[in-house]
Amino acid sequence: MVSTYAPIDGAKLSSILAGLPEVSVKLGGAPAEWRVREVGDGNLNLVFIVEGPAGGLVVKQALPYVRLVGESWPLPLERSWFEYNALVEQARYAPRLVPKVFHFDRAQAMIVMEYLSPHIIMRKGLIRGIEYPHFAADIAEFLAATLFNTSVLAGAASAHKRRLELFARNIELCRITEDLIFTDPYREAPLNRWNSPPLDADKRAFEADSALKVAAQARKYQFLTAAQALIHGDLHTGSIMLTAHETRVIDAEFAFMGPIGFDVGAVIGNLLLAYCAQEGHEAAPHARDAYRAWILDQVVAVWAGFHDRFLALWRQAREGEAYVKSLFTSPQDEAALEAERRRFLRSLFEDMLGFGGLKMIRRILGLAHVEDLESIADPARRATCERKALRLAHTLVVEGVKFSGIVEVVEAAKRHALPLG
Repeated sequence: MVSTYAPIDGAKLSSILAGLPEVSVKLGGAPAEWRVREVGDGNLNLVFIVEGPAGGLVVKQALPYVRLVGESWPLPLERSWFEYNALVEQARYAPRLVPKVFHFDRAQAMIVMEYLSPHIIMRKGLIRGIEYPHFAADIAEFLAATLFNTSVLAGAASAHKRRLELFARNIELCRITEDLIFTDPYREAPLNRWNSPPLDADKRAFEADSALKVAAQARKYQFLTAAQALIHGDLHTGSIMLTAHETRVIDAEFAFMGPIGFDVGAVIGNLLLAYCAQEGHEAAPHARDAYRAWILDQVVAVWAGFHDRFLALWRQAREGEAYVKSLFTSPQDEAALEAERRRFLRSLFEDMLGFGGLKMIRRILGLAHVEDLESIADPARRATCERKALRLAHTLVVEGVKFSGIVEVVEAAKRHALPLG
């Protein structure tokens, strides 16, 4: 199947798309009129924007290696198959929050999808200090709808097991997560990098922190074994594109059946990284205080929105094979079930904090960093922001069980990460 695969370039891509009637109509005009641009700036894939007289498309093709590292780190092309299937599932439950797919070529590991314009990557907007009024509600809906509806709280065990069978084969991308998030930052690993020398002592301290290492490995065990729902697997602010009015979640190639709290934690952790980075992007001390407050408002709103929507979906569910609805018929039964729902959400809250903190740490002490911090030119100034983020992340990972709720998390962020001066 993959023997016909070859990386595409602009000329080859136009020829391929010309042979797809629906895609040709979407672009309009003749192939000679189409403008093809390679815009991929991520870690793994080729990404092209193709524009014609009638409209535009995005073409994403997997490469047989990690683009960030090179051919020394091979990766299976089949990851595009998992991304495609994840997009199909996500579109079933949150159709307005994922890009439309127009064509998938498994042999070429290529997805042709909606061109999102004038949407920008959220991470870039956070660096520029842009507020997005619909972001929190949209991402909370995406998280609740996709995670609840792909769990046995919502549907049949048979459907759940079919998802397990499909996505369990996404082994290599899961291995990236398992190593780069849960293990490598806490040891000497060849792919680790950090802001050296300013953070050298911090890196050594994290490698020697027994409580932190145990907590990280406990979350790794959970990641390896808790197949609760179909998770996006890489849902950071670089995987969200938006405008003032619309939100889209992209790049689902890490999707697999995993712990619900992982996706929620990834969003929250990346918002907290952006919060800690603001000092490095302001022209004068406290110039971005209002924007810091907005980011923390989003942290509260994302968790609260997810919590309430997930709970509402569970209360409405009739077909879930976990907590079978017909067993709970009396007022006492319903009260007991409601208490169990709230216990379950509390467990997800603690999971979210642990996973979110680990995502923060890996973006500072591991392989792939974030532009929020990397774009701070002065290493010392950047280190100040990074150190605040590391302190906050450590607290979330090791002491997450102590937090009474999301407002207390925000207060901890303020204590750990207020700007100096």
